[in-house]
Amino acid sequence: MKLQLRIQEIQKRIEDAAVRSGRKSSDVTLLAVTKTFSVEQIQEAYDLGLRQFGENRVQEALGKIERLPRDIQWHLIGQLQTNKVNKVLERFNLIHSVDSIKLAQALSARLEKDQDILLEVNTSGEPTKAGFSSSEILDFVSSIDGLPHLKIRGLMTIGPLTDFPEKRREAFKRLRELFLKVKNKIETEKDFSVLSMGMSGDFEVAIEEGATIVRIGKALFGERY
Repeated sequence: MKLQLRIQEIQKRIEDAAVRSGRKSSDVTLLAVTKTFSVEQIQEAYDLGLRQFGENRVQEALGKIERLPRDIQWHLIGQLQTNKVNKVLERFNLIHSVDSIKLAQALSARLEKDQDILLEVNTSGEPTKAGFSSSEILDFVSSIDGLPHLKIRGLMTIGPLTDFPEKRREAFKRLRELFLKVKNKIETEKDFSVLSMGMSGDFEVAIEEGATIVRIGKALFGERY
């Protein structure tokens, strides 16, 4: 299937899921995840109207950013190591994967301008996943919220690796509940509005549970090699 048709299909599925949850499709951002995909493939997606792209690896992202249109909004969605913080400064519109106090402090110490971030939460409790635990996020959010230049815009999670959709729904529902608790805890005038959850295999369930950003790679571009 051509990329244009894939985009149209995904956008229709987003719209349908949004309607089921009592929202509009404009409430949900399609983030095209381009890890391992070429500059040419990203350019094609851009030419078809997409403007928001997500990368997992810092070095790979930087090479693409230099070669693609300047009005693209880049998201870093993969794990960020503290020794690579300097490389991401002022390069990404949104960093989804702030998963520890240590990383938040390292970012804050090096930033000279405001940076929008999401706090990653391990809602499934899987030991292989990064992120704050569901039980500790409320304890840490106030400390991170007070760090200079960091602007917490919402939360992010990765659904559990399972064949049971309801297990994924539970994880997304848990993030939504934590989102509301965190929103009540930090300053109310801040723009805290982002729920980044859902990928190619589960984005419709995520939207039904409140996702505002869905991260779609394989369903758009095909299998990775």
